[in-house]
Amino acid sequence: MIAKEFKKTRLACYTAYLSMASIFSLPPMLFVTFHEMYGVSYTLLGTLVLINFCTQLSIDLIFSFFSKHFNIKKTVRIMPVLTTIGMTLYALSPVIFPNNIYIGLVLGTIIFSVSAGLSEVLLSPVVAAIPGSTDKDMSMLHSLYAWGVLMVVCISSLFFNVFGRENWVYLTLFLAMLPLIACFLFCTSAFPDMNISHGENTQGKVKNKSKGLLLCVACIFFGSAAENSMTNWISTYMENALDIPKTVGDILGMAVFAMLLGLGRTLYAKYGKNISNVLLAGMFGSVVCYLVAGLSSNVVLSFLACILTGMCTSMLWPGTLILMEEKIPAPGVAAYALMAAGGDFGASVAPQMIGVVVDKVAESEAALSLSTTLSMSVEQISMKAGMLTAAVFPIIGVFLLLFIKRYFNKTKTSD
Repeated sequence: MIAKEFKKTRLACYTAYLSMASIFSLPPMLFVTFHEMYGVSYTLLGTLVLINFCTQLSIDLIFSFFSKHFNIKKTVRIMPVLTTIGMTLYALSPVIFPNNIYIGLVLGTIIFSVSAGLSEVLLSPVVAAIPGSTDKDMSMLHSLYAWGVLMVVCISSLFFNVFGRENWVYLTLFLAMLPLIACFLFCTSAFPDMNISHGENTQGKVKNKSKGLLLCVACIFFGSAAENSMTNWISTYMENALDIPKTVGDILGMAVFAMLLGLGRTLYAKYGKNISNVLLAGMFGSVVCYLVAGLSSNVVLSFLACILTGMCTSMLWPGTLILMEEKIPAPGVAAYALMAAGGDFGASVAPQMIGVVVDKVAESEAALSLSTTLSMSVEQISMKAGMLTAAVFPIIGVFLLLFIKRYFNKTKTSD
């Protein structure tokens, strides 16, 4: 009876997470269109990405400290509507702001980024609070984001080939309507009881819980950094470092990476166990992939390393949430918000750091010297340096996970 009562609730969470993929995957596919049709500079377009992550991070931090002041049930129900409003404003920017489309793009980005931040903070604890829910349900929830990215990439590619990029508004409006399905499901389904507090107040337990939570936040930071470094750079890396045509790189790079990301999470949802070992294997595999991509001169080997990073990083974000749930009883919404903040911070810091390294190396004398020695262009040298920089995050993650395993084993023994 309980399982049936909350079946629609779980479906609502899945639908909301699936529709959230359009927020992250569609805008980058429209950047060239905005630049060519409306003259928006790449610097301003890149700023939209920064606005997206900063807005999400702000929502994460607000819920970390003030979660008890929110009506979670109403917030979850409003959340998909914000996505629709933000994407609709984004789509209608040329109509509402004909003299400066960028204003509409910024406002739309802020609104749907608020929704994205709320989704990251609230959907995971809602699923976790459903009676009978397991860590496999959490993995399935996060797998739908990856499948959503794949869906958006395929639908958008087909739409642009048939109707042309100049009709991007209609595609965006179509995708803006999808979150309303989640809104309807949330409004017509039961809502589980959720823990808003920070848990038990025994001094010793609070101290252990705080340390354990901070370790999990650090883990999700490095895991998110490992995942999003490749997510943001795979297309550019394949085109500039591996000389793969852009269209092929976009489809085989972005789409296959997303497919493997979703496949890894789906497989864990069905067969997964021993999450700490899965995390350690994923982090170690990411190290290998980044090192091969950055050091190998073989195009095929580097290409495979790039896309296989999707499988290796697939559980690093949702898996850390599962680890937190296992090791920290009744973590509360604030804990999930703090975890989301750690993940968003990693997703913004790592790609930016890689970009800085790529630019600095490209301007260096050492890169010019190496390009002659290795018969590679300076751009290829700088891109490979960026990939090697990305390897730093999972390398630290491996050592952190070894420490985390030891810490929680020690804490369990002392309890």
